[in-house]
Amino acid sequence: MRLYRFLSDDDTSAFCHKVSLALSKGWELHGGPTYAYDALKGVMRCGQAVVKEVPGTYSPEVKLGEM
Repeated sequence: MRLYRFLSDDDTSAFCHKVSLALSKGWELHGGPTYAYDALKGVMRCGQAVVKEVPGTYSPEVKLGEM
């Protein structure tokens, strides 16, 4: 099955580490990153979709962060 996650965080090194950790676990980038201003927090936010092929059948109980 093919899994999908959307990672997001403030525009800090924490976001880069989050994406790097996913890549180190076998996730692959899916499309380009997004970048938007969060007016409530007054910060820029980043987002990146990632996908991963794993064995099994999908169910909503799948813990994507643990894959």
